[in-house]
Formats: sequence, C-alpha cells, structure tokens
Amino acid sequence: MAPKTVSSKGRTLAEPNFAQSAYQSFTSKENRSVVTAIGMFAAGVAFLHSSWAEMLLPA
Repeated sequence: MAPKTVSSKGRTLAEPNFAQSAYQSFTSKENRSVVTAIGMFAAGVAFLHSSWAEMLLPA
C-alpha cells in the first residue's frame, strides 16, 4: 500500500513515519519538562534497584 500523501501548493509530501513523529515529539520544546521528569524518574528507579542503593542504609 502506498504511503499517505499530503498535497501542499501543488507538491505532494509524504507524511512522516512513526519513528520520525515520535522523535520530533520527544525533542520539541513543549515536551522538554515532561521528558526530563520521566528520565529523572527512570534514573531514580534504576538507582534504587541497583546495588548502589545500599549506600542509603545507615551504617
């Protein structure tokens, strides 16, 4: 099946695929705070799940 096209001033442009649209939405300035918060949460969960979390226990 041929990709969907959008016509603009006589030219035919192909719509961006899923990977391109996902990358553009992740890197847009509007979503920067959300992407940063999700990244910090993931880093915190990874830290607490690792053996490095034992540093937080009192001696």
